[in-house]
Amino acid sequence: MTQHLYILTGGSRGMGLAIAEQLLQAGNTLICISRNQQASLTAKAQQAGAHLAQWTHDLVDGATASLALKAWLEKQTAQAFQSATLINNAGVIPHIGPLSQADPHNLAMALRVGLEAPMQLCSAFLGATENWPVPRKVVNISSGLGRRAMASQAGYCAAKAGMDHFTRCLALDEALKPNGAKVTSLAPGVIDTDMQVQLRGAAPENFPDQNGFQQLKATGMLTSPADAAKRILDYMARPDFGSQPVSDVRDA
Repeated sequence: MTQHLYILTGGSRGMGLAIAEQLLQAGNTLICISRNQQASLTAKAQQAGAHLAQWTHDLVDGATASLALKAWLEKQTAQAFQSATLINNAGVIPHIGPLSQADPHNLAMALRVGLEAPMQLCSAFLGATENWPVPRKVVNISSGLGRRAMASQAGYCAAKAGMDHFTRCLALDEALKPNGAKVTSLAPGVIDTDMQVQLRGAAPENFPDQNGFQQLKATGMLTSPADAAKRILDYMARPDFGSQPVSDVRDA
């Protein structure tokens, strides 16, 4: 059976896990790149008749993960897949506090996972599949904080803003190619994940917006990981996907 190929980072928990679960359908091949494997995905793949591989890589070292992806893709035949999609979902929030208090190693980790690794994986994916005669997509999971500054969030905001802007560059690159990939940096809305727990639990004196995040939870404004994953996959299926290199699941 000809397969649809999906490569997903950060698929072992939160919204990434929900995306992985929804992609595990017959006719799909899913490669998850995460620090840890998720046993529930293996069971679900077997039940659904989907092909699943879970690669354990810490994306602080995105170069190693991207080289592994490039090597694997170069061994595949283009005829094996009807489409190929990369979803860069992994990200981390560095220490919550003013930049003046940041630990340099913690800050470097956040930027490597949230910006450097997605760029490296995009390069590997697009380079290795450039001559595949099938539709290709890149979805970089961004955030509203890449488009709106927030105190005590300089590292995360910078990583997501960088993701948005390199995706704009990537869209220009791909538009010049005969079978260029469709790409977008997609904000998924406000989601009830571990990141939200971190933000709500931050010390108010270090994070002026802490109360606002507590109110989002208290007033039921957070989207569940499963609903957020569905919105992302629905957006990916839109006929106008890729027309806007920076986008939001709530776009009309």
